[in-house]
Amino acid sequence: MAEEERALAVLLRALQGLAPKDFQEFKTKLSDVHVEGGWNIPKESLVKAAHPCALAHCMGKNYSEDAAMDIAIGLFEEMNQRDLAEKLLDEKVKEYKRKYREHVVREFLRYKEVNSCLGENLSISSRYTDLTIARKPRSKRGGEHEAVGASRGCADAGNGPATVTVTAQTLFKPDRDGQTPQVVVLVGAPGMGKTMTVRKVMVEWVEGTLYTQFDYVFCIDCKDIAFTKEASVADLVSKCCPHRRTPSGKILDDQKKILFIFDGFEALGFSLVRPEVELSSDPREVKPLETTLMSLLKKTVLPESSLLITTRPTALQSLGQCLEGEYYAEILGFSAAMREEYFHRYFENDNKADMAFRFARGNEILYSLCVIPVMSWTVCTILEQELYKKKNLVECSKATTWMSVFYLSWLMKCRGRDNPQGLQRFLHKLCSLAADGIWKHKVLFEEKEIKDRGLDQPDLLPLFLNEEISKKGVDHENIYSFTHLHLQEFFAAMFYVLEDDEEMVGDSGALAKDVNMLLESYSKSRKDLNLTVQFLFGLISQKSIEYADKIIGCRISPQAREDMLRWLQGRHRGISHPSQALKVSELDTFHFLFEMNEKSFAQSALGHFTGIDLQDIELTLYDQMALSFCIRQWAGLGCVTLRGCSFLQQDPGKELAAGRPRPLAERRQEDLRSPIHLLCQALRHPGSGLRALR
Repeated sequence: MAEEERALAVLLRALQGLAPKDFQEFKTKLSDVHVEGGWNIPKESLVKAAHPCALAHCMGKNYSEDAAMDIAIGLFEEMNQRDLAEKLLDEKVKEYKRKYREHVVREFLRYKEVNSCLGENLSISSRYTDLTIARKPRSKRGGEHEAVGASRGCADAGNGPATVTVTAQTLFKPDRDGQTPQVVVLVGAPGMGKTMTVRKVMVEWVEGTLYTQFDYVFCIDCKDIAFTKEASVADLVSKCCPHRRTPSGKILDDQKKILFIFDGFEALGFSLVRPEVELSSDPREVKPLETTLMSLLKKTVLPESSLLITTRPTALQSLGQCLEGEYYAEILGFSAAMREEYFHRYFENDNKADMAFRFARGNEILYSLCVIPVMSWTVCTILEQELYKKKNLVECSKATTWMSVFYLSWLMKCRGRDNPQGLQRFLHKLCSLAADGIWKHKVLFEEKEIKDRGLDQPDLLPLFLNEEISKKGVDHENIYSFTHLHLQEFFAAMFYVLEDDEEMVGDSGALAKDVNMLLESYSKSRKDLNLTVQFLFGLISQKSIEYADKIIGCRISPQAREDMLRWLQGRHRGISHPSQALKVSELDTFHFLFEMNEKSFAQSALGHFTGIDLQDIELTLYDQMALSFCIRQWAGLGCVTLRGCSFLQQDPGKELAAGRPRPLAERRQEDLRSPIHLLCQALRHPGSGLRALR
């Protein structure tokens, strides 16, 4: 009510500024106005409105606040009363800005945890934990490699004079040459915290603590526009708005004060190849969505606005073809100190947080995985339940796959006690959907696909898939996506190793359950299948097979183990020269075996090889763990060649950065050791036949 009174007061002042003759002209024109979906003001009402006050009241009674302002602005422009039109437009923009900020508070200040049974609405400020982000400008036009170098190029924030470490709050801070970035591409694998970082940016802006250089920050979730055929830049702005009538023209005039955020760019699946002549320079011009986005990226439209684009590394190649002067910021995950802080923020209870963190910190594999924010969340979620049940935390798992299996079993117990067979059938169908999406680079699924596969079960579907309600009305179908891409890849892997019961045969649709085809595709061209293949190895471990059968009630095919062992034994034969000893030259082989974490399988897989030959790789702590595990099982290893490889240095001082310094006696000795300590330990293990190290 106060808003309407404020708008009518501004309208009244504008009407009072008209000369008597102009006032009558305004009334005459107003009588001919037709509002779409509404009605004209009755003639007798206009006759009675002999004074500005009465006319303003009459317009407020017959039109909405927005409609009254828009009509008055249009009529003033027709009458060449541009000053009055401008005053009303300024007030409209001011009111819109206030409403938009209120909308951002509602949308971004709090968020819902991934699954409804796992939590409630949480505050971004209380949960968000700073990530390690390395930012560097691209030195030349070309491919994506200089930006992140196959997702690792920014991993060493100290390499190169241009690289700087930033946070969510400082993504747009000037570089060392004083240049302020206008375009920042935030790169991160699934689960690294890109969307949470975007939320943090929105919260900092609306609270006025940072990003005050922007009057407007428009956040566009790319999943929401993936099925949009045509749009203008003004249309994209309107999608961000709490109400329909957006003064986009006035807003877009001051380009320097606008930041556009495109979150999850890879969901669009665009090639971004459009002739320059097709690009637009008018923010109100409706074009195919791909053309409109390219116009923004290539700066043919709103060239002075700023852009923040979040994406998985797989979309960098298409982005790199149409950006200039962009800065790349790669999310490296949680530092040691921030991992501990995250546990405390999650539990909101120091005793529980300390207990859970001590468990994770004491398990090197688990602790190293917690550098990935989604894994920290998964670990905390599982440990929270274990602590609630007062079970021994030692029963929890080590590897990515096992944590995911454990998490899945908890979900199934949570909702599937009444009908376990129905839940298992649902899981088989879900895995088929996930695998089909992975093959087709697809993360969004239409409602028809969900129904056709028999997944439209309201008690189960929300556990695994997010439902995007169509904003176009009831006549349009909703869109679904897995709660996280990480989980889609996990379920895709499950599709290939789960045995089908007789009654389930045929449920999986046309997609063939051929593990060998998946592995060969990965070897030849589909490197984006890496995590799916890694999950495959984790799922065929003896521990996973037994757990899946006993707890989840799903049988994993033993045939998959044999096929995958054969593939590992044969994949390096084509690389090594026939006259040379067989060497393992792909780092992922060690990750697959480490994920499985089964000594006998590793021994069988590596038994035909006599050496390691890795080149130009920056070996992280996790890489070294994978290498060390395999080396310890490798009796026939005679030569290790690490040509041009480097080792990522861990900084023990970061342990204290969280503000909770521990007594010296509690600091683990391994934090102070050489970055190659793990590898050296493995190479010195008893029974090693190593003869050459270079």
